[in-house]
Amino acid sequence: MRSSSSVSVKGLPLKRRLCFLLKLVCYVTSVLIYCEFLIYYVVIFQCRWPEVKGGAHVSEKETSASVLKAMILADTHLLGEIKGHWLDKLRREWQMERSFQAALQLLQPDIVFILGDVFDEGKWSLPQAWADDVRRFWKMFKHPVSTELVVIVGNHDIGFHYEMTAYKVKRFEKVFNFTSGKLITRKGINFVVVNSVAMEGDGCALCSTSEAKLVALSHKLNCSEQKQSHSNKRCSEVEKLPASEPILLQHYPLYRQSDAECTGEDSAPPEEKNIPFKEKYDVLSREASQKLLWWFHPRLILSGHTHSACEVLHAGKIPEISVPSFSWRNRNNPSFIMGSITPTDFSLQKCFLPYESRVFTIYCAAGALLVILILAHFQLLTPFYFAQRLISKHKAV
Repeated sequence: MRSSSSVSVKGLPLKRRLCFLLKLVCYVTSVLIYCEFLIYYVVIFQCRWPEVKGGAHVSEKETSASVLKAMILADTHLLGEIKGHWLDKLRREWQMERSFQAALQLLQPDIVFILGDVFDEGKWSLPQAWADDVRRFWKMFKHPVSTELVVIVGNHDIGFHYEMTAYKVKRFEKVFNFTSGKLITRKGINFVVVNSVAMEGDGCALCSTSEAKLVALSHKLNCSEQKQSHSNKRCSEVEKLPASEPILLQHYPLYRQSDAECTGEDSAPPEEKNIPFKEKYDVLSREASQKLLWWFHPRLILSGHTHSACEVLHAGKIPEISVPSFSWRNRNNPSFIMGSITPTDFSLQKCFLPYESRVFTIYCAAGALLVILILAHFQLLTPFYFAQRLISKHKAV
């Protein structure tokens, strides 16, 4: 009898320790699941598609059916083998993958546009490294058949103008079905895809080919927008497209002096806003910008490259939205644009992703609480614990 009771008494502390250990494991696991998985759903769930105005004669059902839900992001900069540390790769790519997949499930966009600089080292990548980067991209940005993905080329994908080669351009085109001067028409809405790296204006072979395609597309769009009574012989044999003013999609922004006029929490830092932009490097040249405006008379321009948000008006009426980077490596507060678009109107709304600083704060708070729980369990939390223990030993002696 004594031996049996002795065993049960000795086994009690062990059971308590195992129970406490199990609680700690559950606590740590819960924190990890929230910070690395659930937080993306919690934050993106708060985003809503903006409403776009419809004509008074259009029913609500018809208006909803004619609205194209477009998700726009930029500058993912998947790290390569040269500059990318494996831990940095793992962290950043996990963050972008979870954000993108959560956005697809919660928002269900019709189409997604990525505005260039998909890769960080595409301008340097050898064939094997390029293949590995492409494989990781398709894993991160996998999407259902119901959602279309359109990827625009950026300078980090094929190099700046002086680094750009036909080989780099063709391998990008092959993977992403990209062509400068390509027209994408969905629900009567025209999107014009531009290789802004090839808008150097120096007559290089790639630049000339790209500009020729843009001029030809401009002619088609302009003929399609003309009223039948004003059509001329030049438009008589041209394929008619939906008579909707186009939206330009490109990596470089059109020319602007700096980000001085940009506002918002995700605009450039104050110390960077007044730094003048360099033409053909930070923004397109004045000449190239003017050409695109003349050719297409767009109703909206969407660009990336600067990693910060900005909204400017060209010619006093044409808005351009610079979309911030989608990577936490470039920003503490990445975001993407949600656009509700019809052939005649559009409405845009920004959706922020979890702030990395807040995730870090949650981890720190959870770590501090974990330490407190461990100290409390082993009765080490009382400041006078050690003094009481010494006194009790002294009395026992």
